[in-house]
Amino acid sequence: MPDSSSILDQAINGSIETLQSLKKLQPEVARAADFIADCLTNGNKLLICGNGGSASDAAHFATELVVRFAKDRPAYPAICLTGDGGLLTAAGNDYGFDEIFARQVAAFGVSGDLLICLTTSGKSKNVLRALEEARPRKLKTIAFLGRDGGSTVGIADVDLLVASDSTARIQEAHQLLLHVICEAMESRLAQK
Repeated sequence: MPDSSSILDQAINGSIETLQSLKKLQPEVARAADFIADCLTNGNKLLICGNGGSASDAAHFATELVVRFAKDRPAYPAICLTGDGGLLTAAGNDYGFDEIFARQVAAFGVSGDLLICLTTSGKSKNVLRALEEARPRKLKTIAFLGRDGGSTVGIADVDLLVASDSTARIQEAHQLLLHVICEAMESRLAQK
């Protein structure tokens, strides 16, 4: 049985390796930050979703935008689609769990808005359905993915694919990417 010290060493080494791999995503990170800055500059809003730990990451990202990230600044409109338990359970009950985010994209999404989805597997049907619902409504889309991207890879305008088989390492990488995008996006908006 491995002791906590060797588990920690393995986690740190795995995290370093995964985070180092993110350097190749620089063009996609810049494009995502540009999409967000353009959306907000044009008076539109962000819709953000994910399941489980990714739902928590979606809520965290929305909080960074509505409240603040690094500096005091105006609030930016970001809605976490995982936050309303009544809405989620009603949509799940009446339309099925696969439709819980798509239904909200249909209700809240307008042309010029931006949908940001997080899925560590790329296999979340409700995330895929949200992306599909966004297309005819003319929302731009960003997908934070893991592993090989699953059935979701290639659906969004920007894919931020963390090629790891560890959910924990993917989530850590997604959190770093979200913070980097916050920093880049705030810098772009401060210049406008």
